[in-house]
Amino acid sequence: MQKSLASFLLTITFLVFALLLSLAIGSVFLSPSELMAALTGHGTQLSDTILWKIRLPRTVLIALTGMALGGSGAAYQGLFRNPLADPYLIGVASGAGLGAVIAMSVKWPYTLWGLMAIPIAAFAGALLTVVIVYLLARVGRTTPTTNLILAGVAISSFAVSLMSFLMLRSAGELHRAMSWLMGGSIQLGWTSILAMFPYLVIGLIVLTLGGHALNLLQFGDEQAQQLGLNVARAKTLILVAASLATAAAVSFSGIIGFIGLIVPHVMRLCFCGDYRRLIPLSIVGGAAALLLSDTLARVVLAPRELPVGIVTALAGAPFFLWVLRRAKNQSYW
Repeated sequence: MQKSLASFLLTITFLVFALLLSLAIGSVFLSPSELMAALTGHGTQLSDTILWKIRLPRTVLIALTGMALGGSGAAYQGLFRNPLADPYLIGVASGAGLGAVIAMSVKWPYTLWGLMAIPIAAFAGALLTVVIVYLLARVGRTTPTTNLILAGVAISSFAVSLMSFLMLRSAGELHRAMSWLMGGSIQLGWTSILAMFPYLVIGLIVLTLGGHALNLLQFGDEQAQQLGLNVARAKTLILVAASLATAAAVSFSGIIGFIGLIVPHVMRLCFCGDYRRLIPLSIVGGAAALLLSDTLARVVLAPRELPVGIVTALAGAPFFLWVLRRAKNQSYW
């Protein structure tokens, strides 16, 4: 119990540090005193404008995206019992991205209700992708992990090709769309946050409550069934919830890789493999990791800004190779 509490306190402390760093660093640096004054409503007009209208909406959006990717990544790794699983394993992110691009091409008005159509379209694309991949991968009554991954790669490539085609058709929006595709968050202030928030909360709550079911699934479907778990229902709920969280993140922050792979691994290695604690730890850790990545993306080529997806890919690719080698040399689970 004490170890569990200590792990949560450490992770939350890390998140608070990342939040403050994200709010302070940018084209205009806010000192700790200026930041605290603006947060308490006693700042200058300039610091208040920078904090409340520019930095804070972006920071909250990035944090929510990291929460979605970290939590869904841990859920996919547990669901498929595969150390290489993340929200992009079976093409969920690419399918969500395709749905979001289709919704953007309709040119919905930039109002709350107009923007809420984007995550709905992304969720529809994600679920359709999951259904197609499952149908392609299923052999009799089983769904081999290898088939699932191969089908996911194929469908993901197809979805990315369709996204590229749609973006090339709208030449005027090509630069903005490419920035979104590489993880450059769409800056729409608080409206985009309000639009994605309901979907994100529902998905993450279901994933958190599914921690016990994920623990039982580690013993295999038959053993979990004997222990009283309705395996089919549990898998469906977790898959839908993880897809919903991923779709909400992709809708407004673009396709950001490796956060869903790295964060659950780090949390599992440092703290525990119990999914009742691993899911919440990955949610908090995902927010902190993506905030630090976004802060780095702002300062590397300042005053120019890198899409955060490039930073996570540069850090995540070597980590992926390490995990792949580790999984090859020993039994991860």
